[in-house]
Amino acid sequence: MSEFTLTELTDELRACAGEPAEGYDLDKDDVTNVPFFMLEYDSLALLQVTGVLKRERGIVLDDDEVIAVETPGELLRLINAQLSVRAA
Repeated sequence: MSEFTLTELTDELRACAGEPAEGYDLDKDDVTNVPFFMLEYDSLALLQVTGVLKRERGIVLDDDEVIAVETPGELLRLINAQLSVRAA
């Protein structure tokens, strides 16, 4: 599998937890370094996303690591690190 992208992540966030806070557009804004709390996504939203990734794409992430991330960019790094391990 190729690298997981910000677009794929924001699509999953939207599908699992709805639209972000007012003032953010996941289709137009680069939210890579915007804290999840500013986007109004909580740890439950992140766990829902990672549950979908596990079920639909076989990407398994540690729940404690997922809860510790603060931005979409950090979550992307975790996802892509797991993809790299699987590809090796």
